[in-house]
Amino acid sequence: MAPTDETGQTAPQAPPFGTTPPPRSPAEGAVGPGARMPRWLPRAMVLALGLVAAFQFGSWAFHQLTGLLINVLIAFFLALAIEPAVCRMAARGMRRGLATFLVFLGLTIAVAGFVTLLGSILAGQIIKMVEGFPDYLDSVINWINTTFHTELRRVDVQEGLLHSDWLRKYAQNSAAGVLDVSAQVLGGLFQLLTIGLFSFYFAADGPRLRRTVCSVLPPARQTEVLRAWEIAVDKTGGYLYSRGLMALVSGVAHYILLQALGVPYAPVLGVWVGLVSQFIPTIGTYLAGALPMLIAFTVDPWYALWVLVFVVIYQQFENYMLQPKLTAKTVDIHPAVAFGSVIAGTALLGAVGALIAIPAVATLQAFLGAYVKRYAVTDDPRVHGHRRRVTAPGGLLARAGRLWTAPRQRTAADEAGCEPSAVAENGSTGERPGV
Repeated sequence: MAPTDETGQTAPQAPPFGTTPPPRSPAEGAVGPGARMPRWLPRAMVLALGLVAAFQFGSWAFHQLTGLLINVLIAFFLALAIEPAVCRMAARGMRRGLATFLVFLGLTIAVAGFVTLLGSILAGQIIKMVEGFPDYLDSVINWINTTFHTELRRVDVQEGLLHSDWLRKYAQNSAAGVLDVSAQVLGGLFQLLTIGLFSFYFAADGPRLRRTVCSVLPPARQTEVLRAWEIAVDKTGGYLYSRGLMALVSGVAHYILLQALGVPYAPVLGVWVGLVSQFIPTIGTYLAGALPMLIAFTVDPWYALWVLVFVVIYQQFENYMLQPKLTAKTVDIHPAVAFGSVIAGTALLGAVGALIAIPAVATLQAFLGAYVKRYAVTDDPRVHGHRRRVTAPGGLLARAGRLWTAPRQRTAADEAGCEPSAVAENGSTGERPGV
C-alpha cells in the first residue's frame, strides 16, 4: 500500500537506490541550468529595436522636413493654377519651358510693379504723417482741454514721452530685434524662391511628371490618376476665378468708400484691399485694412474709424454671404463644405491650409463622385420637405371629442378598478360585462 500525506494524496515514491530518475519533459515547466535561449528570441529583439529606431528617425525627419513639404505643396497648387495658360501657349507651338517662363515673368512684373507703387505711396504718407504730427497732437490736446477742462501743453506731453520708460524699453527691444527681422525677411525670400523653382519645374515638366507617375501603375490606375490630375486643374482654376471675383467686389466696395470720404489714392488702395484680403488667408483682411486706415487718418482721424467699421462689416458679409455662394458656383461644392474645409485646413496647416483647402476638397469630392454609385430617389413628399399628415377618422371635431372623453374614462376606470374599455361599454356604473 502506497503511503499518503495529510491531504490524502499519494506521496511520490523515491527511486530505488542506484537508479537514475527519468528526465522531465519541458512541458512540465522544469528548466535546467544548462537550458539555451530560443534562436528566434535574439532576432525578434533586434527586429523590435530596429523598428522603434526607424519610427523615431522617420518622425524626426518628417518634423525637420515639414517646411519643405509645405513649400512643395504650395508649389504644386501654383503649378496647377498656371497649367491652363501654359498648355494654351504650348498648343500654339511654343516650347513648354519658354511658355512657363513667360507666365512667371508676367506674374513677377505685375507683383513687383504693384508692390513698388504701394511702397512709394506708403512712404509718402508716412513722411506726411511725421510732418503733420505736431498739428495732430495740438488738435488732440485742445479737444482734451475743452472736453475735460484740463491744462495740458504739447511741450509737457513731448517731454513725458521722451523720458518715459516705455519709450526707452521699446527702443531697446527694437534695436535688439533688428537681426531677427532681417533673418525673417531673408527666410521669407528663400521660401519664395523655393516655391517659385518647384512650381516652375512642376509646370514646365508637367507631361514628364505625369508619365513618370503613370509608368509605375497599371493601365487602369493610370486612367484614374490622369482623371484626378485634370479635375485638380479645373477645380484650382475655378477657385482662383472665385477669388478673383471676390477681390474685384471687395476692391470696388472699398474704392467707393474711400472716394466718398475723400481719401487720396483711392483706386490703388481699393486694388490693395481686394488682392491682399483674398490671397493672404486669415490675416489678409486686417493687413489689407490697415493701410487705408493709416492714409485716412492723415485726412481725418474720424475717417480712419469709419474705414475700420466698414472693413469689419464687409468682412462679415463676405464670409457668410458672398464667399459661400461664389465658391459653390465656381468650385461646385456646398457652402457649408467650403466653410468647414477652410476651418479644417487652418487647423492642420495654418494659413497655407486655409488657402489650399477648398481646391483640395473640391478635387477629392469630384474624384470620388465618379466612383460613388447613385440610385433614383423615391417619389415621396418627405424628400421635398413636406411632412405626411395622417388625419384620424371622423375629422378634427371627432378627434377633439375623443381627447376630451379619454381623461373622464380613465378616471371612472380608476374608481371602479376595471379597464377603460369596460367603462366604455357599461357607461359609468363600474360593472363588469356579464355581471
